[in-house]
Amino acid sequence: MGDFQNKADEFGGKAKETAGKATGNDNLENEGKGDQVKANAKQGFEDAKDKVTEGLGKLKGDDR
Repeated sequence: MGDFQNKADEFGGKAKETAGKATGNDNLENEGKGDQVKANAKQGFEDAKDKVTEGLGKLKGDDR
């Protein structure tokens, strides 16, 4: 999953949270918050994976 998908998931979560707040639907609000946390965690994992790949490339002499 790429950066774009993670941002889309984060945006969708924010929309759910906002809709939940506006309608007084705590379940929807909490689901939206959960979606945002999940999207941010996925993005953090992707970023870490990229850094490890970059570091390994430098160790091998392959500038990525």
